[in-house]
Amino acid sequence: MKHTSQTIYSKKQAGERIVSLSLYDYPSARIADGAGVDVIMVGDSVGMVLLGHENTLGMTIEHMLYHTAAVAKAVKHALVVADMPIHSYNDPEKALTNAQRLLREAGADAVKLEGGVKIQAQIKKLVTEGIPVMGHVGMLPQSVGDGKYRVYGKDPDEATLILEDAKLLDGMGVFAVVLECVPAKLAEEITKAVRCPTIGIGAGPATDGQVLVFHDLLGIRSGVSPRFVRRYADLEKIMKKAAGDYCRDVQNKKFPSKKESFL
Repeated sequence: MKHTSQTIYSKKQAGERIVSLSLYDYPSARIADGAGVDVIMVGDSVGMVLLGHENTLGMTIEHMLYHTAAVAKAVKHALVVADMPIHSYNDPEKALTNAQRLLREAGADAVKLEGGVKIQAQIKKLVTEGIPVMGHVGMLPQSVGDGKYRVYGKDPDEATLILEDAKLLDGMGVFAVVLECVPAKLAEEITKAVRCPTIGIGAGPATDGQVLVFHDLLGIRSGVSPRFVRRYADLEKIMKKAAGDYCRDVQNKKFPSKKESFL
């Protein structure tokens, strides 16, 4: 069965955990979808993970259309959520135009925006037009372009603002909200305070679900290596060995063998 924003929303009431991964290409999406992932987020983190950028600020709507389309082609069951990159939702009309492109042109099922009260007009516009929206509070990578990644919400005033943003998004009709890099206690408080599911990344175990970048999970390093990442494999080591073995075979004239040759 193909997940919808409503089936993901309903998981909280059913007491079911939500499994999510952030990834950016067809083979990764095919593998993750086949493994049973509920939500695939096509994150603007693609700029850091695949394109070598220091942050997400160089990503455009064209980048996100390209990668979302590749992912959507592979997915049969998971909900595909496309990040709206910086400057793609500066005002409600721009947000609507770009969100519609991600759904209609690229095949996304939903979009994700960063922030709360500052973008409530954009959220209202999208929800009113029937576009499923995922919220994102706590650390907002599009607002932390200087590289000062840290836990947000340790300060009581900051924690209050994050909680209020989450409650605002919930009241406006988002089907889920990502809590990124917030204290576990705050994440638990937010999870209890909102009706929609919370999906944590570096936010402790009390959220309704978790998301990780697929490359981090697989042990393929990028420019950022968060402390909370749990690696389930070391594919970088395996891939490097395979490439090294290939180099040696070619250099020593062991590749291709006579049986493998097309001549």
